[in-house]
Amino acid sequence: MKRLIAVLLLASFSLALSACNTVEGVGKDVQKLGEKVEDSAKK
Repeated sequence: MKRLIAVLLLASFSLALSACNTVEGVGKDVQKLGEKVEDSAKK
């Protein structure tokens, strides 16, 4: 399960960097990703 989360984080982070043009946008994407990972971990 930890590997899956790590792979998802890496893939999502890569997509976030390619999708955002500003540091602020990347920060928001990383925050949303963190929230999703927390929700998945709670389940």
